[in-house]
Amino acid sequence: MSTRPEPLFPLFSDLETLPGVGPKSAKALAALRVEKPRDLLFTLPHSGIDRRKRDSVLGADLSGVVTVEVKVGRHSPPARRGGAYRVQVEDAQTAFQIVFFRAHEEYLTRMLPPGSRRVVSGKVELFDGVPQMVHPDHMLPVEEAHDIPDFEPVYPLTAGVTQGVMRKAAQAALTRAPDLAEWIDPEQKAQGGWPDWGDALRMAHGPSKMSDLSAANPARARLAYDEFMAHQLTLALARTQLKRAKGRGSVGTGQLQAKARAALPYSPTGAQTRAIAEIAADMACDMRMNRLLQGDVGAGKTLVALLALLIAVEAGGQGVMMAPTEILARQHLEGLRPLAEAAGVRLDILTGRDKGADRRTKLAALAQGDIGILVGTHAVFQKDVEFADLRLAIVDEQHRFGVRQRLELGRKGAAADVLVMTATPIPRSLSLAQYGDMDISVLDEKPPGRKPITTALVAMDRLDQVVDRLRVAIAEGRQAYWVCPLVEESEVVDLSSAEERFTRLRAALGEGHVGLVHGQMPSDQKDAAMAAFQRGETAVLVATTVIEVGVDVPNASIMVIERAESFGLAQLHQLRGRVGRGQAASTCLLMFQSPLGDTGRRRLETMRETEDGFRIAEVDLEMRGAGDVIGTAQSGLPRFRVADLEGQAALMAVAQSDARALLAADPELQSARGQAARVLLWLMERDQAIRLISVG
Repeated sequence: MSTRPEPLFPLFSDLETLPGVGPKSAKALAALRVEKPRDLLFTLPHSGIDRRKRDSVLGADLSGVVTVEVKVGRHSPPARRGGAYRVQVEDAQTAFQIVFFRAHEEYLTRMLPPGSRRVVSGKVELFDGVPQMVHPDHMLPVEEAHDIPDFEPVYPLTAGVTQGVMRKAAQAALTRAPDLAEWIDPEQKAQGGWPDWGDALRMAHGPSKMSDLSAANPARARLAYDEFMAHQLTLALARTQLKRAKGRGSVGTGQLQAKARAALPYSPTGAQTRAIAEIAADMACDMRMNRLLQGDVGAGKTLVALLALLIAVEAGGQGVMMAPTEILARQHLEGLRPLAEAAGVRLDILTGRDKGADRRTKLAALAQGDIGILVGTHAVFQKDVEFADLRLAIVDEQHRFGVRQRLELGRKGAAADVLVMTATPIPRSLSLAQYGDMDISVLDEKPPGRKPITTALVAMDRLDQVVDRLRVAIAEGRQAYWVCPLVEESEVVDLSSAEERFTRLRAALGEGHVGLVHGQMPSDQKDAAMAAFQRGETAVLVATTVIEVGVDVPNASIMVIERAESFGLAQLHQLRGRVGRGQAASTCLLMFQSPLGDTGRRRLETMRETEDGFRIAEVDLEMRGAGDVIGTAQSGLPRFRVADLEGQAALMAVAQSDARALLAADPELQSARGQAARVLLWLMERDQAIRLISVG
């Protein structure tokens, strides 16, 4: 089925084919991402108004909406231009006023003839002790009052679209929703108490009380599940496609790994041992590995990576490890070198800096298979880089490498296994949404010898005391990072710039003791400043957040973060992870500007209470929302219309196992339920998934 199923045609036609939607409203609706009737089905009301009829405005919850039958009394047009037009009315128990601004007398006399009975519905507020209804939403003769719903759904709006237009358009779209065969597993559906698809839509658009609007309502939960299911089916199909891509079994002999382990000053953690076993099993089987290694700062990913690369070499092949920047690539090189040497494997690095004869020599050694492990940056993608037999590609920090580059790397080795490493702990709900096509190994233990980091909150007005403490620490031979919020002084943002802080600290601590790195510097200057700090020539490194990813200076044991409340939790956690890597007890000082807002306080207190990156990521998610945690622009996160990634993480997990089970039982989606699932993919516009089935 590589063309859209016919029953769905009406949902994919022009918006203007719906009654009441003209070219102007169609254009306005585009701002709500509504471009066809299908989009209206999944744009659900976000709140509602209780319009059940009451006898009187007396005793009503005022500053709320009241629907009441009234007898219309006299009209009082405004005394001066722009004043209020008032109509006296009486309900069963009291008198009140209906008020209009910029009103036409002729229109109002026609709508509310004195002496007539009308049903009015609108917001009533007390003004000088007198109830007033300003601009009612409804004014109808008693016999037409049944047109006012008891509970009126309220839709999201945008300029040029009213509730009336939205409601009418949504109702019209509902009449086009076809009867579709069920794609949800019957047991799952019964357990959730979920209605059929069409009924779920009608219930979600026709709530009768506030609780019908909650995400836990069975109709809404079902529609959210449909979105998750389509997303997870897409990921599962992509995963099957990758798995189908023939891999090659790389079985290690264990000899090189044993040499590397023998050189370790400690034994691997349980989590490291488990991750290695999962990776080795993936590499040994003849399908492509597609695994994510997720480990918190300092959880020991480098060791796992090295042992995996050694399996590739033991199996007679080569491995490559890629980093997003040259400074990180060089650090990986330093981290891997002692163990690679112990194992007797040739290790080399390739970056954009390699030119001329030097580069040619490396490329020749690589093509002949003399280099067992290569560390590199994007330079590895260049056309003239050829491996003798690439078995494993390790990619550091996923979000800087898209899926396309993962596949390109795979092409360098006909069937190379791919392992992605990330130091950003991602809450489970997001890792399922973002990496659902991958198998995940988690390093959730700290290697022995990592000392806990003491975290303290310090107000900015105690700056001088902090500088005094630094002076003492430097005299004892310790090193410190000092992180500043912004580079250039701007009137708007009163944040001290890195350059100004650098000058002041040099004056306080002595010229030669302080280095500076920030984003605006040429990269060779940046590298030189980092290198001087790594060698211990400078004791304090003043920096903007360019240091957050991966830089390793074991002797640095103090981290000062200025205006810490202006950073996100994930960033603070990454920055703090730069210390605590050596023998000395480490400290992180979070300096804040008082008074602290609630958000800032909660962030900083979370940092003080825990070093567990996964716990921090959960709090970050609660506070900011999914898109911001990963950064919507490059998140690769789907935009769901009904489902809520944070609040419905458990549903996402069920959808993942359900999608994988369905494809395991019916890889071509040919069964009755498989065919229904194909319709779901069309309905949810998962064209990429549909292509994968038709290719498969």
